[in-house]
Amino acid sequence: MSSPVNPDAILTAITVVSVLGLLAATRLPADVVLLAAMAFLILTGVLSSQEAVAGFSNTGVLTVAVLYVVVAGLRETGAVSWVAQRLLGRPRGTRTALARLMLPTIAFSAFLNNTPIVAMMIPALQEWARRIGIPVSKLLLPLSYAAIVGGLCTLIGTSTNLVVNGLLMSRLGQDSLGLFAISAVALPLAALTFIYMLTVGTWLIPARGGAIEQLENAREYSIEMRVEPHGPLVGKSIAQAGLRNMPNIYLAEIQRGPRLIGAVEPDEVLQAGDLLVFVGVTGSIKEMRRIHGLSVQQNQSFRLDIRHSQRRLIEVVLASGAPVVGQTIRDGRFRSRYNAVILSVSRNGIRLPGKLGDIVLQPGDTLLVEAAARFAQRNRYNRDFLLVAEVADSRPPNTARAPLALLILAAMVASGAFGWLSFFEAGLLAAGLMVISRCLPLSVARSAIDLPLLLVIAASFALGAAMDNSGLARSIASALLGATGGPLAALVSVYFLTVLFTELITNNAAAVLMFPIAVSTAAALQVSHMPFVVAIMVGASASFITPIGYQTNLMVYGPGGYRFSDYVRVGLPLSLLVAAAAVALIVQFFPFS
Repeated sequence: MSSPVNPDAILTAITVVSVLGLLAATRLPADVVLLAAMAFLILTGVLSSQEAVAGFSNTGVLTVAVLYVVVAGLRETGAVSWVAQRLLGRPRGTRTALARLMLPTIAFSAFLNNTPIVAMMIPALQEWARRIGIPVSKLLLPLSYAAIVGGLCTLIGTSTNLVVNGLLMSRLGQDSLGLFAISAVALPLAALTFIYMLTVGTWLIPARGGAIEQLENAREYSIEMRVEPHGPLVGKSIAQAGLRNMPNIYLAEIQRGPRLIGAVEPDEVLQAGDLLVFVGVTGSIKEMRRIHGLSVQQNQSFRLDIRHSQRRLIEVVLASGAPVVGQTIRDGRFRSRYNAVILSVSRNGIRLPGKLGDIVLQPGDTLLVEAAARFAQRNRYNRDFLLVAEVADSRPPNTARAPLALLILAAMVASGAFGWLSFFEAGLLAAGLMVISRCLPLSVARSAIDLPLLLVIAASFALGAAMDNSGLARSIASALLGATGGPLAALVSVYFLTVLFTELITNNAAAVLMFPIAVSTAAALQVSHMPFVVAIMVGASASFITPIGYQTNLMVYGPGGYRFSDYVRVGLPLSLLVAAAAVALIVQFFPFS
């Protein structure tokens, strides 16, 4: 006689299928869908409130949160870009460029959350691609793939590993995995991905211009930058300083004392105090302010009394009733009125030439100004302006503290690797040091945490708990065993099911959903659960086939000018290669017995 059907299992199955369907077929935010599912499980009595919210106190989730603060400190100091610029150099071809790109990305992603790494590298690679004459599409997809496999190499490289480790500790009472617990499996996979991208991958990736190259009728500005007297650019040529063939911006002239150098040659050597006049679009102007050794030129009458690290670039459009309309910038006293400095003026999308202080402002002029962070909020409804918009990510990095930020990162990794502190404690201490040492402003630290992602992970725990408590996971495991048979076939099935979930929904949600199934499968087979757990870690991160499966894939989709089919063409062979290698390595280093 068959056992009665568990109503909780039916409700859980309906919830899981609904979540998968909504995430795969709609544009509803993942955190909204999963929080709604968690609420449904509580209201129907499948989970108690305490069981449902247990994910919010999981050490894996909390570790992900503090690591976002650590990465923000590295971003604010420009530490990663500072190191990357020294490693990228000027390669002779596409394969050399890929090697110089992927190796440091894999290394960085092993010890930092890979999503912020990609976010920091995208603008640097767009500029680098233009400078070395390689289509940016040839670089950005390999960047994402390198970040994915690099994150696999250590416990803290990707949030998925931390989440699964948290599940091992909370559900099975197991001690935390070591920093390099799955490195024996992940490092060969990273090497395989590296070789594939340098050979087959570079041939399959199409040569396309990204979003920046496709811009038309962009507002053009000019900006004056001063070569800092004791900075790293003094004594370097224009080419050596990386100021030649930059994307969407060019060096128009150099003012050296009374001498004006109009046609700037690439071998022109920079001198302390040189005034460089650049012309370009907004995004390129923003990147110029990040170059170490250059500072925005401001005349004494236009000087802004705000700390360099607190300044932002803001675009404003003048209204007809603004008191500065009809006056020159100098006579209108824009700085004293608004505590902001005009860097450049664009009229009808065209940069206005001439001496900045002598420009007569007109209604509709678009001004690029530098001001404090609160300028946009304070003047959003000011009738003097038709529009006030902060240029995204325009905060200049505090490069003087980049070595200190890297030292804090090294101390965090060492503390966790040698067992002096747990990874959560090491990350919490590192996040605090980033703020205390002023590598990271407290206000930025608060906003650095990706709350929607944390909600997705924590709410996913509720689904996993419901599958475990209701017996649904055991039922799926039994069905899986009936279809496959032995441990190896079950391991392959768990791996590919995890990959399928990852490509359709999110990597963390896929890992949490598959965890109880994997553990139940191992228990039914009376074998070690570790091969199945490692298969989930790898399968949940090895997302190469779609842009929606992993966040870094989606981040490079627009800037690289890719199409959905590009991911399938490049990623499907790689996914199959990684799957075969992963299964072989897992059974070698994590035996069933």
